Amino acid sequence: MRRQTKERVIQGIFFSCASLSIIALGLIMYFLVTEALPTFTGFDAMGEHHSGVSFIDFIFGDRWMPVSENPRWGILPLIMGSVWVTLISSAIAIPLGIMTAVYLAEIAPPKVREIVKPMVELLASLPSVVIGFFGLAVVAPIMLEIFNIRFGVNMLNASIMLAFMAVPTITSIAEDAIHSVPDELKEGSLALGATHFETIRRVILPASLSGLSTAVILGMSRSIGETMVVLMVAGGAPRIPQTIFDPVRPMPASIAAEMGETSFGLEMHYFALFAIAMVLFLITFMFNLLADHIAHKYKQVGSATL
Repeated sequence: MRRQTKERVIQGIFFSCASLSIIALGLIMYFLVTEALPTFTGFDAMGEHHSGVSFIDFIFGDRWMPVSENPRWGILPLIMGSVWVTLISSAIAIPLGIMTAVYLAEIAPPKVREIVKPMVELLASLPSVVIGFFGLAVVAPIMLEIFNIRFGVNMLNASIMLAFMAVPTITSIAEDAIHSVPDELKEGSLALGATHFETIRRVILPASLSGLSTAVILGMSRSIGETMVVLMVAGGAPRIPQTIFDPVRPMPASIAAEMGETSFGLEMHYFALFAIAMVLFLITFMFNLLADHIAHKYKQVGSATL
């Protein structure tokens, strides 16, 4: 009887810990929605009237000018900045991260692995402000000299720095996924006459697709939510980019740069920043749902392939 009681207590403790995450997520969502609604309704929590903006104009408006005489509240340039920076950084980080993971897990000699893996993990431990400073002080002058452009802090610079931050995450998780493939599958493939690279391409990678997709998801999630790097090296221009060398201002950078300039709960600018945070939260939430669906799909595809 005492054993059953102890198990119930332990089960209740674990259930409470799991519930805390859900409760925290719900409270964050409630706070964001409460602070963002006055942007669209025109009234704050105290019932005082403010000039609101429609949701369509807010999302698809192409001007973000919150402190001008005639304020404009369109965040399409901020959304496009976040999307393009994330896509370009992912295009750089995903191949590098996965190929590095394959090399460390299947190809590299033990001595090389002992040197390379700690260096990759050390890169993950670097503070984002250090990476941002590197992009500002080193990469920006190099871009100015090589490409003969007007701005060294731009979308490409921010994407490269975000890729540096995402590669260790992708590499670490992808390597664990590759190591989780049973040795019997590798040995069976080699025994049937397949080469090492054919085994990697046709057996190991399909068997670890679920873990690889998780690695890609977490790497992209870090890119889309990063603040300090894009604040320092993206250029800070709230406009829709035309080329990869244009300065941009992603949504996290706008929130970080402008929140300190607003009056708490007293003006439209304050509520609009929370509306940006709500949009960023929804985009991230939808992205994670889609990514979870893709991860399960890849898991089924990998199992069927084997």
